[in-house]
Amino acid sequence: MFEQRSQPLANASEFRRRMLRYAFFTIAIILFSLGIGMLGYHYFESLSWLDSLLNASMILGGMGPVDALHTNAGKMFASFYALYSGVVLLASVGVLATPFFHRILHRFHLETEDE
Repeated sequence: MFEQRSQPLANASEFRRRMLRYAFFTIAIILFSLGIGMLGYHYFESLSWLDSLLNASMILGGMGPVDALHTNAGKMFASFYALYSGVVLLASVGVLATPFFHRILHRFHLETEDE
């Protein structure tokens, strides 16, 4: 998937394709997680789909819930979804940054070999 130590640095067009591929994967992770949150808020708290989207987006983005929770099941879901969202946020940033950091480290490694 990435070039090995002995291979030359990927050209700019290959790097752009790699960044786009990882960006789409990151978007897929976020959309999947948003779907989980929407389903949970809709079924556990009987919120409308729009309100479920708003609450899931706010939790996933790290802002916090908008609507007050009224059921114990909804409160349990929200607590686990908030923990899950924190992990997803960190993981998605890691996935998105992977090609960039690989390129930096690979370039640094190539420069040290030349010396």
